[in-house]
Amino acid sequence: MKPNRRVLRLNRLGRKRGTQPKVVALGGGMGLSASLTALRRITGDLTAVVTVADDGGSSGRLRQELGVLPPGDLRKALAALCGDDDWGQTWARVIQHRFQSRGDLHEHAVGNVLIVALWEQLGDHVQALDLVGKLLGAHGRVLPMSAVPLELQALVRGHDPERPDDVDTVRGQATVALTPGEVQSVHLVPQDPPAVPEAVAAVLDADWVVLGPGSWFSSVIPHLLVPELLDALTETKARRVLSLNLAPQPGETEGFSPQRHLEVLARHAPKLALDVVLADEAAVPDRGSLTDAAKRFGATVELAPVAREDGSPKHDPELLAAAYDRIFRMHGRIGPWR
Repeated sequence: MKPNRRVLRLNRLGRKRGTQPKVVALGGGMGLSASLTALRRITGDLTAVVTVADDGGSSGRLRQELGVLPPGDLRKALAALCGDDDWGQTWARVIQHRFQSRGDLHEHAVGNVLIVALWEQLGDHVQALDLVGKLLGAHGRVLPMSAVPLELQALVRGHDPERPDDVDTVRGQATVALTPGEVQSVHLVPQDPPAVPEAVAAVLDADWVVLGPGSWFSSVIPHLLVPELLDALTETKARRVLSLNLAPQPGETEGFSPQRHLEVLARHAPKLALDVVLADEAAVPDRGSLTDAAKRFGATVELAPVAREDGSPKHDPELLAAAYDRIFRMHGRIGPWR
């Protein structure tokens, strides 16, 4: 599938290249937030492309009531792009604030309501998100991967513990993320959804594309199930880095080795090529197997200490930023950036 004329026009109208790399980060939830918090420290030319299949919590309620895209992961990405100054941190707290009440506003996030209000006022997902980013002073741009609300469905073996050998279809991102069974594969409904043209243009015009970390089946792989976005990831001249999680996620990737994450990715997107696989050195017990799995994508493995020192399975923003910066400099084609 070739990029449409609007995508090509958007690509030509991109900002003049400077000395900073143009980076696009794909994902959703806390994994994408960790990546963005790191990446905004090393480039001012940053775009987040965010999944839109969330159906739980405040996002799910707004989606069901108003028929809108789920705003939660978009909100988290905007908060991650807020600066470390008083303005940025104040607004990050405001949009992440959740109301506590006995009424309908209980557990709704302020940012979710703000984003949906602007969607209704402007009638344009991208324009509204750009306006919120401007208000927050965000160090980058946030885009949905599709303008169509999506449902994530998974084939899961043993979803019902009383039938451990049966494979069932599990519906909804929130349910898939917490399944006690083994996820075999995922797909989107509707199938082959259209990508947001600005997201496709950003991928095609990037110097680097970062995929992951995050919930593998519900935040990372869904980007590969949008045909126009997958085509852009395949055709782009950008280099592609896959950032692995620090630990298997309870539920959907319980017991997964680092190399198994790559095997699952290959099953869903066999034509995808990668340049670098980034992993925390302490989370890789078998470097040889991970290296072999990465070679199937044409990628090399970079191991670096990127976890917080407190032992939690969370990325340290400064360490992750240092790892990305080193990868961009070591594996870039020409310097400083094209």
